[in-house]
Amino acid sequence: VQLVESGGGLVQDGGSLRLSCAGSGLTFDDYAISWFRQAPGKEREAVACISSIDKRTYYGDSVRGRFTISSDNAKNMMYLQMDNLKPDDTAVYYCAVETYCLYQDYDFWGRGTQVTVSS
Repeated sequence: VQLVESGGGLVQDGGSLRLSCAGSGLTFDDYAISWFRQAPGKEREAVACISSIDKRTYYGDSVRGRFTISSDNAKNMMYLQMDNLKPDDTAVYYCAVETYCLYQDYDFWGRGTQVTVSS
């Protein structure tokens, strides 16, 4: 199983980025698909998730209304559109799969992509 993130980078306060994640060796239809992030000195934070059961989306309080998770399960791809980025969004972002959203009990995750938001 492999999950590979791309699309990170440096952006100014208020800017946008779109992260992508390509999965191989697994079928996205079998999992809830998620993004989480970790900043230096901070705990891991769940960012967004799409349920495998009803396709309902969930967002962390700090990103709701600014980030959008989506997927193309036929291609085993997931995306995270990040708008109105803030310096506090600076972190390494990981794509992951799990059985259920909100538990943060990830079965597999990628190596991460760095997102840096300058003020």
